[in-house]
Amino acid sequence: MEILKIYGGKTLKGSIEIGGAKNSAVALVPAAILSDKVVINNVPNISDIEALKKILSYLNVSFENEGDKFIIDSTNLENKPITLEHSKMLRASYYFAGALLGKYKHAEMYFPGGCVIGSRPIDLHFYGFEKLGAKVTNEGDKFIIEASELIGSEINLKFASVGATINILLAAVYAKGKTIIKNAAKEPEVGTVIDFLNSMGAKITGKDTSMLVIEGVSNLSGGNISVIPDRIEAGTYIIAGVMNGDNLKIKNVIPEHFKALTDKLLLMGADIKVYDDYVVASKSENLKPIRIETEVYPGFPTDLQQPMTSLLTMASGKSIIVENIYENRFQNIPYLNKMGANIEVSGRQAIINGPTEFKPGEVITTDLRAGAALILAALCAPGETKIKEVKHVLRGYENIINKLTKIGVKITLEDE
Repeated sequence: MEILKIYGGKTLKGSIEIGGAKNSAVALVPAAILSDKVVINNVPNISDIEALKKILSYLNVSFENEGDKFIIDSTNLENKPITLEHSKMLRASYYFAGALLGKYKHAEMYFPGGCVIGSRPIDLHFYGFEKLGAKVTNEGDKFIIEASELIGSEINLKFASVGATINILLAAVYAKGKTIIKNAAKEPEVGTVIDFLNSMGAKITGKDTSMLVIEGVSNLSGGNISVIPDRIEAGTYIIAGVMNGDNLKIKNVIPEHFKALTDKLLLMGADIKVYDDYVVASKSENLKPIRIETEVYPGFPTDLQQPMTSLLTMASGKSIIVENIYENRFQNIPYLNKMGANIEVSGRQAIINGPTEFKPGEVITTDLRAGAALILAALCAPGETKIKEVKHVLRGYENIINKLTKIGVKITLEDE
């Protein structure tokens, strides 16, 4: 088991460069198999990408890396049932279902893995596939999707799901006629997939709106895209700067993508300065308590709720967080309380009573963003904190140990 050891209490100085977005890259790689040979730039070096490479290899797709440039050649792609082992590697494995269905009218795989933060059903994905004319059959944990042909349709999503929106896009590009997705997710990661598909020859309009229109095509070829900067990684390090930074510079960002966060930080009285492509954050005194409700984009992102909880322990008074997206996303709180926080949970609401100070200890990472929250707490706790099950963090934060070391953190990854 790998354990992260952090010796906290050090002021964070210097700069951090944000890498490609995990949530974007893990959709773009499966989307690549809809074409023949494509190029994806700015791919983050994270374990989720390594898992996707294993699935590509299994499907007889060739690829090569040149730094953060990823060249994928699907000329010899084989549409085989994706095994349980491969399906469980990461949540985003389900994007292969939409891509294979679109290309071959047939896909088989098992229900996906990923962090256990709630039920996260994929019923909306299946609903979209069925509206396109496919039949979905379950055999235990395995599902089979097949169609004699895919026909464009109007698909109304009851929830603006990023995963469902992208998966339906992947299937619909080869459907005959016009597909309309209503109440589509508007996240930047969806827009990047649209740009990628259009670079292959797809005909998709409505980017950044809640209604997408897809005119089916008979062939896709080529394709080139750059992964957008990771807005969740950027937000995490901005929060770190507010908690214990001294002019910490977070660069290579698109501030519009995390405006919901910076708006809340400014409301708290945080010392942040937002520029065109970077943010400077410093430790802030006398922070005000606030209320946060997670929402779909452009609202406050659920992926920053847990890191934000760590910061709210420093505010003077009672802060409230309402988690509207996932029902099981407070697993970090018992460990934050163990480190000195005073947080109460009632259903989907967390009440943070501050200010409190973090103390070092031994904690366990239950999921990716919970791990980020515990790391933020450890950075402020004077002494050594041991964080177990750190594999969750390595899934989504590129070179996190090197980046933290660069800004003055004493941090090691050890086997135990």
